[in-house]
Amino acid sequence: MVRFTDIFTYFFLANQCTFTENPLPLALIVVILLVLAVSYFSFRANSLYLVDFACYLPPDNLRINRSTFIEHCHVSGAFTEESIEFQTKVMERSGIGNEAGVPVTMHELPPNTSIASTREEVEEVLFTIVKDLLSKNKINPKSIDILISNCSLFCPTPSITAMVVNRFGFRSNIRSFSLSGMGCSAGLLSISLAKELLKVHKNSLALVLSMEAMTPCGYEGKVKSMLVANTIFRMGGAAILLSNKKQDRYRARYKLQHLVRTHLGSDNESFCSVFQQADEGGFVGVSLSKALLQVAGNALRTNISELGPLVLPYSEQIQYGLSVIRRRLWFVGGRKDLYVPNFKKAFQHFCIHAGGRAVIDAVENNLKLHKEDGEASRMTLHRFGNTSSSSVWYELCYLEAKGKIKKGDRIWQIAFGSGFKCNSAVWQSISDRCPSERNAWSDRIHFYPVQMPNGS
Repeated sequence: MVRFTDIFTYFFLANQCTFTENPLPLALIVVILLVLAVSYFSFRANSLYLVDFACYLPPDNLRINRSTFIEHCHVSGAFTEESIEFQTKVMERSGIGNEAGVPVTMHELPPNTSIASTREEVEEVLFTIVKDLLSKNKINPKSIDILISNCSLFCPTPSITAMVVNRFGFRSNIRSFSLSGMGCSAGLLSISLAKELLKVHKNSLALVLSMEAMTPCGYEGKVKSMLVANTIFRMGGAAILLSNKKQDRYRARYKLQHLVRTHLGSDNESFCSVFQQADEGGFVGVSLSKALLQVAGNALRTNISELGPLVLPYSEQIQYGLSVIRRRLWFVGGRKDLYVPNFKKAFQHFCIHAGGRAVIDAVENNLKLHKEDGEASRMTLHRFGNTSSSSVWYELCYLEAKGKIKKGDRIWQIAFGSGFKCNSAVWQSISDRCPSERNAWSDRIHFYPVQMPNGS
């Protein structure tokens, strides 16, 4: 690829030729310079802009508090007393409050887990946020060039993207992709796919939809590692509008700086740490292994080993490098712990996947962050629960509603998912405009942050 500096280098050399016996014609010099300039601007990597995004706000009638959840467990007759007691303890320690919502079918006894009911849940979430996002930004559905959805545990025919195309009348040559089975990190994987597609398709708009369907995923067996999922997942979703159009630079809110993906699937312990399977009684559920936090820690360390050099100042990289040398030479100078870089010198805000209280605590400890750095994650978990792949967008939404993001700030989104995966996205705020009042947090943001009791 031609670099811009090459243009000036050639100009200098060509100018020197005018003092030789056979100078290049001026017209030829001008033509060559124009060709080089066009080549540079044509092949230069396009920036990826986040124009806007929207998060689903469940209506109040879909909220489910702890007592109602436990009452449904008793009335359903599906669980033993031991299983109910276990789920009660997990809920009490989960960090999830009483405002998180579940689909209407899960308020029924017994719950309706049919494919028709699941479609209704997906339509309620995605149709609501797509309509909100497009209308707020005055986007004609036919102007969308790329459509990507991710939903791990529901993969219908026709696909989820086909459902959205049918509802909003997207044009027939739209490039659509429906991802499944990728867990809670699928949201950033979808952003990665959109990024690669937008490198190829110039002057395009991409719409990314992230959610998880709860309706078909309730587990009614006795295995404790599979009962945990019943207590932490809640209803939610996000729609993200991306663009590589230069003119959208002036209305966009963020610019993507880095996206780093880590997949430890070659390791069996990592691969099996989040695993959908049937138990001995034939009940299907998602098992969360006891090694999950350790696996997540390993994935995070691998991920930041690649991300760190891209974002950290040289002073932090040097200190880390010296600590590695000291550790390898421990027999000379005594064993030294590895230096943990100060990521607050690279980022102003952190959006840690709200997978659970223990996940947020572990990331904070590993990165030596303060409790306030995880505020957006804890409050998202408290109000909305674990919404899977969309949780990092609820967290960004929280930071906006609190007025914490300023132009130039950098935000680090960290997502974990089955496989096992750890993905990071780095966004920089490029807008001075205030976020819209139509925000999933705006109705109750004045109540937050709430005081979290010890152990929850």
